[in-house]
Order: sequence, then structure tokens, then C-alpha cells
Amino acid sequence: MDERLLGSEEPKENSNNNLRNRVWEESKKLWKIGFPSILARVTAFGMFVVTQAFIGHIGQLELAAYALIQVIAVRFSNGILLGMSSATETLCGQAFGAKQYHMLGIYLQRSWIINLLTSAVLLPVFIFASPIFKLLGEDEEIASAAGYVSLWFIPILYSFVFNFTIQKFLQCQLKNMIVGWISAASFVVHLLLSWIFVSKLNWGIPGAMSSMIISTWLVLIGEFVYVFGGWCPNTWKGFSSASFLDLYAMLKLSISSGVMLCLELWYYAVLVLLAGYMKNAAVSIDAFSICLNIIAWQLMISFGFLTATSVRVSNELGRGNAEAAKFSMKVITCTSLCIGLFFWALCLIFGHQIGYLFTSEAEVANSMADLSVLLSFSVLLNRVAIGAGRQKIVAYVNICSYYVVGVPLGILLGYVVKMEAKGLWIGMIIGVATQTIVLAYITSKTDWEEQVNKASERLNKWLLRPSGASEENLSDESIVDDITN
Repeated sequence: MDERLLGSEEPKENSNNNLRNRVWEESKKLWKIGFPSILARVTAFGMFVVTQAFIGHIGQLELAAYALIQVIAVRFSNGILLGMSSATETLCGQAFGAKQYHMLGIYLQRSWIINLLTSAVLLPVFIFASPIFKLLGEDEEIASAAGYVSLWFIPILYSFVFNFTIQKFLQCQLKNMIVGWISAASFVVHLLLSWIFVSKLNWGIPGAMSSMIISTWLVLIGEFVYVFGGWCPNTWKGFSSASFLDLYAMLKLSISSGVMLCLELWYYAVLVLLAGYMKNAAVSIDAFSICLNIIAWQLMISFGFLTATSVRVSNELGRGNAEAAKFSMKVITCTSLCIGLFFWALCLIFGHQIGYLFTSEAEVANSMADLSVLLSFSVLLNRVAIGAGRQKIVAYVNICSYYVVGVPLGILLGYVVKMEAKGLWIGMIIGVATQTIVLAYITSKTDWEEQVNKASERLNKWLLRPSGASEENLSDESIVDDITN
């Protein structure tokens, strides 16, 4: 009888060991892609946070002006360009998984064309920021100061055009470690220059923004050198006229991907805009923007890690392996929850002290401290949604969750119930919670075999064979070794 019992338990133990091994192997693959992406995103967004901290110690008005531009205008353009670049991530990931390596460089060039045209459309937002904010009813003094700050952001706007897409191009090939280290080095340079220009030379806003422009373009120059310098021989074949083909098809995919991210990022911009209509507008904007930047900075970790999942899912869909794609989604969900719990605890513990990192004004720090508990729960709930190839559905979910549930509730609690900033924030949390629940259900019901078929159809439709290439060349496993090592 003992032997029978042992015999029945052995398969179960082997099954558990097999599951642990699969989780461990998948986690290693995710972190191999995710860590450099996290490092790049955390340090890149950290430049905005550091600049906010230095400007916050210049004055309350300057902090409010910077916050209005960074959280509304920059996030508005960032959301559009980052969203438009999401198609590059999907297409490059699937092309890499299907071993269509030459297509990665063509997709990259197409995204540059689309993003350059998009940035030209966005440029007037920065040039005419002051009259736009005055027209929206914001405080005139803050709006005038914001118009001055916005002009300093124009060079940063054009860095977004190339930076987002190059990072997605490299991470699909598991080459994004270089981006992480370049971003980290530029972040250190930014800290040093900000301290010299603002604290030592007292150059004020010009000093803080000059430091940010220099550091941002250092990252981009490093990326250009890496791509053009021969470190991507199989995926970058130089500039090609093929990049002008199928632009409309890629634009449609970019827009559907962009809507999902834009609605996510603009949600918070709407809340800051609403905070500007409260009695003490400068304090409300300052406190709100500090909290939102803390959330966004923490979100960069999840964003970077979930980007790794997008690469893994795209690779597996390109290979036709639906089960592996589904397993990646399960692993990332558990890991993302653990990350959220960790930062939730940190915000609860240090919530009352964080404000003084960004300002010397006790009124602003106290206002932020009042929001610390809500901040901690926002950090826990605010997970980034992976579209799993279903961008349109996710866009509809975001519209309903944020703008049908979250914003109206925030306005009701903030202005009608007179809860001020807390009311806006509670509405925001309810909107995010609604989104999280609905997207969790959609992801659990995703037909991964159907996603494999859609990925295969898209790749076959857009495939352009390189001159002289044969089927054997396209499936040569040695190319994979060259790219991944």
C-alpha cells in the first residue's frame, strides 16, 4: 500500500517541479528583456521627476507651471507618440519570432515617418500653450509661466519621435541592455548638470530644462550610434525605399495601439486640469502632479516589465505557439501583483515625507500628505494593460472605465460633494479598478489560437523578402544565435 501511495504522489511531485521550472525559465526570459527596459524607462522618466524636484525648490508658481506642461502637454504628446510607436513593438516582435529579420529595420523606418508627421501636428500645442490654457480657464499667472516652460520642451518632443521606436526595435532582438545602460548614464549626467545649473549657478528654469535637453539627446545619440554602427547587422540594412510602402496599413495599427495608451495617459492629465479649477489652484496642481509623477515613475517598472511580456507574447505568436504566449501572460500577472504590493507598502510608510523631496512649501507638502493613502492604493491598482492583440477592445474598456466612470465620479465627489482633491482622486481609483477587473476578464477569455492566426496573416501580408533571400536563409537558426547572443 505504501508503494501505491508513493507511486500516486510521485507524478504530482514531478508535475509541481515541472511547473516551478517552467515559471523559473519564463521569468528568466522576461527579466532578461524586462530589466534593461525597466532601467531605461525608470531613468528616462526619472529625468522628468528630478527636473520637477529642482524646479519645485525654485518656487510654487514655477512648480505649478512645469507641472501643467509636463503632466498635460508633454503627457498628451508622449501618449500619442508612444502609442503610435506601439505598432513597432508588435510588428517587430512578431517578425523576429517568424525569423523575418530584415523586416525589423523597415518597420522602424516606417514608424519614424509616421512619428515625424505626428510631431509636426503636435508642435502648435507647445508653441501656443499659454493661450490654450487661458482659453481652458486656468489661472492666468500659471498659464503665462507654463507657456514659457513649454518652449523648452520642444527639443524633447522631437527626441520622443526616435527614442520610443528605437527602444522597441532593440528590445525585440534582446538587445535592449545597451539602452538601459545609456539611459542610466544619462540620468547620472542629468543629476549632476541639474545640481550645477540650478543649485550652484542659479540659472532657474533655463538651467533645469537645459540639463534635461542635453541628457535626453545623449540617450538618443547613443542609440543611433549603436544601430547605425553595425551592432544590428541582421535587422538594420540601411535606409530603404520599402519603408514608404504599406504606410497606411501601419498607420491604422499605430492608431488603434495609440488610442489604448493615450486614453491611459490622458486620464491623469484631465485630473490635473480639473485640479487647476480649485480654490488654491497652484497648491492643488503641485500636490496632484507630484503624486501623479510618483505613480508614473513606479509605473515605469511595470511598463518595462510588461513590455518584455509584449515581446515574449509577440515572439511566441510569430512562432505559432499559443500555449507559450498564454503562459507568459500568467507569469507576468503574478509578478506584476507582487511589484504593486511592494510599492503600496512603501507609499503607506513614507507617504507623509515624500512631498518635501519636491518642494520647500509646507502647504504643498501637507496637501500631498493628505493624499498619501489614496496614492498607495493607486500604485497598487494602477497596472498597465496588455492588449494581447486586441487594441480596439482595450480602447473601448479604457473609455468606459476612465471617462464614463472615473472622471464623472471624480467631478461629483470633488466639486459637488466638496471633497476637493480627495474626491478627484477617489474617482480616479474607481475608474482604474473598473479597468483592471474588465481587462482581467478579457485576458482570461482570450483565444490564443485565434491570435496566432491573426499574427500569421499580418506577417504574410506585409512580408517583403530581401533580394537574393531564400526560404533556407530566412529559417537559418544561426541568425537567431547571432542576434540573441
